Amino acid sequence: MPTTLIVLAHPEPRSFNAQWAQASAAASAAQGHDVIWSDLYAMGFDPAEHPRHYDTAADVPFDPLKAQQNAAATTLPRDIAAEVDKLRRADRIIFHFPMWWFSPPAMLKGWCDRALTHGALHTTATRFDTGLLKGKKALLCVTTGSSADESAHNGKEGDVNLLLWPLAYTLRYVGLTVLQPVCVHGVHGYHRGDRATALADRLGTVLAQQSKLIADFDTLPEIAFNADKDFDAQGRLMENKPSHSPFIRHQP
Repeated sequence: MPTTLIVLAHPEPRSFNAQWAQASAAASAAQGHDVIWSDLYAMGFDPAEHPRHYDTAADVPFDPLKAQQNAAATTLPRDIAAEVDKLRRADRIIFHFPMWWFSPPAMLKGWCDRALTHGALHTTATRFDTGLLKGKKALLCVTTGSSADESAHNGKEGDVNLLLWPLAYTLRYVGLTVLQPVCVHGVHGYHRGDRATALADRLGTVLAQQSKLIADFDTLPEIAFNADKDFDAQGRLMENKPSHSPFIRHQP
């Protein structure tokens, strides 16, 4: 049975983000998937990497990568062992979260810091094209408070696809195929009157259409990334290779 992991990063269980995550779960289950969850706020997940998570000597400077690698070879912290197991089991990973201050919530960044564990889900030799989660797909389902126009490439709030690129590249680092984000804009609690009614109707449509989105999961467009072979021995993009993002580009 295929497995879908839902990662929810929103503190309010009645939020649209939570309802949207539930819609993803229901649609995945209807497809015959085993659905597993990481509802990070509900779990009380600790997003701060810290020496307290490891059995490390107090007189040795804390090195997060070394601490993770050593724990991966012996005993991972219990909360992280559970996340690693879910990521290994999952065929699909669907993230649901809002954009806060032009980035995903700190909770989700901390989950990446800790759950994408060095030594367990990546090593210096197994990353990008050889990442240990290769063959699995990830989808970002995102809300913004800004409008679609404000979130466009020329929008005042900044291109949401660029704002999401660091998270997408993090997932790419561990080998995941990352699908183009699905964004719902203008989601905030300050709408009144007809605007609030229109938002509720629009969000209801998104929830109703989530089953089709999940049914089409395997044909959804992917984010293009450079392959390992596109870089020279120093890790620089070769002149004859395409640039897919302003983050990795040729010199003007």
